[in-house]
Amino acid sequence: MLDIRVIESSAFIAAPLAGLTLAQLGAEVIRVEMIGGGMDYGRLPVMPSGRSLYWTGLNRGKRSIALDLRRPEGQELVRELAMAGGERGGILLTNIVTSWLSAASLCARADMISCTIEGNGDGSTAVDYTVNCASGYPMMTGGDAKAPVNHVLPAWDIACGFQAALAIVAAVERRRRTGQGAQLRLALSDVAFSMLSHLGISAEAELLQRDRPALGNYIYGAFGRDFQTADRERVMVAAISSGQWTALVRACDREQELAELERSLGLQFHREAHRYEAREAIAAVLEPWFAAHALAQVRECFDQHRVCWGPYHSTRALFTDDPRVGLSNPMWELIQTPGVGMHRSAGTPIRCDGEERARLTAAPLLGADTDEILLGVLGLGSGEVGRLHDAGVVAGPDKADPTLRQVRA
Repeated sequence: MLDIRVIESSAFIAAPLAGLTLAQLGAEVIRVEMIGGGMDYGRLPVMPSGRSLYWTGLNRGKRSIALDLRRPEGQELVRELAMAGGERGGILLTNIVTSWLSAASLCARADMISCTIEGNGDGSTAVDYTVNCASGYPMMTGGDAKAPVNHVLPAWDIACGFQAALAIVAAVERRRRTGQGAQLRLALSDVAFSMLSHLGISAEAELLQRDRPALGNYIYGAFGRDFQTADRERVMVAAISSGQWTALVRACDREQELAELERSLGLQFHREAHRYEAREAIAAVLEPWFAAHALAQVRECFDQHRVCWGPYHSTRALFTDDPRVGLSNPMWELIQTPGVGMHRSAGTPIRCDGEERARLTAAPLLGADTDEILLGVLGLGSGEVGRLHDAGVVAGPDKADPTLRQVRA
């Protein structure tokens, strides 16, 4: 869908995820990499070959050029790549803040679009984990507000990556209409703290002078909780809408008990806030039903009554038992990644009626496309490309990728 070329110089999650998102929507994304790999090239988990499953997962569908970024000649090649490409090009995505790749250094192209992801808006360092600790969310996670619980999902990196991709698409559209470039800056902490505003949490703290409590596995503001089944499995149920509540009550055959509970408490459980207020008493009524039914029975009953629920899985069990991550879902394909092997991989979750999904391609070896990019994008001659190789300014995978020997083996 996107006919653009993006030059990506990045590390870790937010910026690579933005590049991956654009690549899955049709953009040509060229990842600029240090010869030998950048700071995240070997990040855990890794295969015996040394290839990072983390890195290969975030860099599928991209092209790779490897350069010595410490040398001025390598830096100049990156600037030329960023500004090349006519209407398709002139787009830079980065979270590596450096003077030689600043917006000012790219001013030779008047309609240049650059998107720089930062930790904080003042340019100081922050990562997802140091932003999350300040957001208040760890104090709401778990069951004890005195002991913060970090979430293992890097939610702010993810939100920031998607926001960056959207910002680039919007800037490209404006450039198409007006010819105007853009210098976009996106701070990870701004993304996180803006969500506190969007979800009413900041207004709650400011206007009502209260913090959200730590609720364990209860859902805030409605009824929802995990329950243990007779065979010691665990399931999560959510009754946020009145329809979901009615389905849950009928499936568990607890209409009479819950009606009596309503009367005794003076509440009306068709109201979301009342279900939240009585969450512990409601759970006590429902717990015996779950304790008397095995997971298979719960599944059959809940699916029949269209209850909003889900079983708890380990990740391995998810990929063994859940059809949503099977190859019958067109988002998933089998791909062969060098140094990793054959494995399931996900494309874009966006479904577009009438259009066939683009086939997935694996993450490249470092420098796999160096010569093609220098020749085809920058238009260098073969003699100049050879000189750059001889001088160690650029490299193909044989010299750039430290895992190549194990991959070939």
